[in-house]
Amino acid sequence: MNTYQKNKLSINNIYKSFDDILVVDDISLELKENEFVSLLGPSGSGKSTLFNIIAGLILPDKGKVFIEDKDFTGKTGRVSYMYQKDLLLPWKRIIDNVALPLVIKGINKKKSREMVQNYFKIFGLEGFEYKYPFQLSGGMRQRAALMRTYMFSEDIILLDEPFGGLDAITKRRMQYWLLNVLGTLKASILFITHDIDEAIFLSDRIYILSDRPAKIKAEINVELPRPRENEVITSSKFNELKKEIMSIL
Repeated sequence: MNTYQKNKLSINNIYKSFDDILVVDDISLELKENEFVSLLGPSGSGKSTLFNIIAGLILPDKGKVFIEDKDFTGKTGRVSYMYQKDLLLPWKRIIDNVALPLVIKGINKKKSREMVQNYFKIFGLEGFEYKYPFQLSGGMRQRAALMRTYMFSEDIILLDEPFGGLDAITKRRMQYWLLNVLGTLKASILFITHDIDEAIFLSDRIYILSDRPAKIKAEINVELPRPRENEVITSSKFNELKKEIMSIL
């Protein structure tokens, strides 16, 4: 497993209930610098609630969220958060969709466009800067959404099943693309999925969550070499990890 320089994000003993129904039950986890960590568990198990707590959108009943050792419990604006749907604004060109986080931070439109321009090549969207969302394929819209997410906060990104709405072939291509682009960007990623293969293929570590209320059942180190090629999916090590995870789930 790779060696990471420092802890970026720590979640300590988080509890959350809604209308007396316990949704998140004493979850603690960490995300290190340049690490890719997946939360793997059934749909509706409380993973998105945990993300909302990390992003500061809702307060936990108990527990703390630390980012680089500072208490960010209930504070927004520090991490990027991308949902399954791309949520691109249909009336704005892609360059202005992507630059929106910079405009919100008070940078003027011209300067914001200049700042995002160089990233279009990295994200595989060169030549599509002045297209509208409806002119892009599903996979390209997800790339644009991820680029916009990255512009909000470059170092910690929360991805909530970003490829869940794509067909199987496009999904696999997007997974492979994501690994390549992250090698360039050097971000720390926390990723929600209920797809075992996806979690293994992308991750350095996997937290396996239970049904609601969400508890951490196990932590798995994915000791597969990087960079990862498609062939890794048929390797004996990959299948051993898959069997181990299936036995826990």
